Amino acid sequence: PKFGTGRRPSLQVFRSHNRGAFCIISNSITFCAVKEYDVAIIGGGPAGSTAAILLAKGGRRVIVLERDRFPRFHIGESLLPFSMPTFDRLGVHEKLRASFVEKFGGEIAEAGGEKATKFYFKDGFGARTDRSYQVTRAEFDKMLLDHARENGAEVREETSVDEINFGADGCSLRVSGNEGELRASYVIDASGRNSVIGTKFKLKKNYEHLKKLSLFAHFEGVAREPGIDGTLTRMVRTLGSWFWMIPLKDDRTSIGVVLDSAEFRKAKLSPEEFFERALAEQPLVRDRIGAGRRVSEVYSAADYSYRNEKLAGDRWLMAGDAAGFIDPVFSSGVFLAVFSGEKAADALLDVLEQPRRRRRVFTRYERLVNRAMDVYLRFVDSWYSGKEFIEVFLTETDFLRIPPAVNAVLGGNIGNRFAIRWRMELFYLIVRLQKRWTLCPRLSLTPETSSSRAEPRDPVEVTGMASRRDSPLRYAQNDRV
Repeated sequence: PKFGTGRRPSLQVFRSHNRGAFCIISNSITFCAVKEYDVAIIGGGPAGSTAAILLAKGGRRVIVLERDRFPRFHIGESLLPFSMPTFDRLGVHEKLRASFVEKFGGEIAEAGGEKATKFYFKDGFGARTDRSYQVTRAEFDKMLLDHARENGAEVREETSVDEINFGADGCSLRVSGNEGELRASYVIDASGRNSVIGTKFKLKKNYEHLKKLSLFAHFEGVAREPGIDGTLTRMVRTLGSWFWMIPLKDDRTSIGVVLDSAEFRKAKLSPEEFFERALAEQPLVRDRIGAGRRVSEVYSAADYSYRNEKLAGDRWLMAGDAAGFIDPVFSSGVFLAVFSGEKAADALLDVLEQPRRRRRVFTRYERLVNRAMDVYLRFVDSWYSGKEFIEVFLTETDFLRIPPAVNAVLGGNIGNRFAIRWRMELFYLIVRLQKRWTLCPRLSLTPETSSSRAEPRDPVEVTGMASRRDSPLRYAQNDRV
């Protein structure tokens, strides 16, 4: 309004989308009170939702800012059993059991059809549970985000963070839409590989030796083995690539291939053309697909192996893929996301009660998450270093109980126990020695032309590091598979 004209300003007061934040409109000027939270979480995937649920359960005011609208497609469909205690704590385990396929272990085969091994989570060193789940990520991620809402977290979908600034007493976030600006005492960045804080502070470091590309799609009508073996994640290792086959609900199967990015570029094919050719050239995958058909587009992801050099600051923590991502092999992605989301929530619950402990608590958080990623980075490095990993892994042995230790890490046990750590060191030593001397039978990792060798000769006599024929599985007849 113009002063001195005698006109009274036109005022409107309304409550914004932000509960408790009031806006006053005076002619063309809008003044909004900024709402404050204990914690703002950027990203509503497994890491962000896990943190939000625990913080809300702890009585904290928390908001989740998610760029997309759930459900949305995402890869990473195989969970690990060491996440199950966290799902119990979140209160979602019964929802998982009712919605998804139970998973009892995995199977790893070499592409020549000579050897394969099935490993079962119940045989892992220090196993807490014998199963996890194969999930459709669109449904799984939405289930977790909805559960965060149900427990009192404020959730804003289709809301991106345009700017973030930190001060001595907290942080301010400018977000898209009508939300304007909000403030929080702390921020958890769980926004994925293009993390908001990682980008702001230029923290992202790519693993140049892991320049991989993955192509994947969903199929229906793919053959499955009877019983619990039909729930296993199947991996097929070739000389220059590996395949996954993950059984999902409703007769769907996720199938993908991972290879060097350079090999894909050299082929000069579209993702769909390359994917179809790769499946046709691999009998162990092709024959399992049989009369099955692809029911989705072919998705691709490239150069996804990275880590942020710093995972904690004075007012922020990074969790999930925002902290880092190693590789899809061994299905560590969701496990690390849920693990880091839980630890981030615990750290902030502690610090919000005792602010003076912040430096110590944040340092411990960063150390825990980095150590967990280091476990899988070493596993991945050994897997890709040559044929020796698979040659050792597929050799049947009970030597010093190494197989249960490897099995434990495959199940999400990140090696906190000394009994696992020294056995894993011995496993890696044997892999290195295999490069110079033949300690284990050599494998070609190359399919033979004869279709008769498409599968291991005797599927009952499957052997390997994580398999023992003298300890058959026993499960209740009513186990859902």
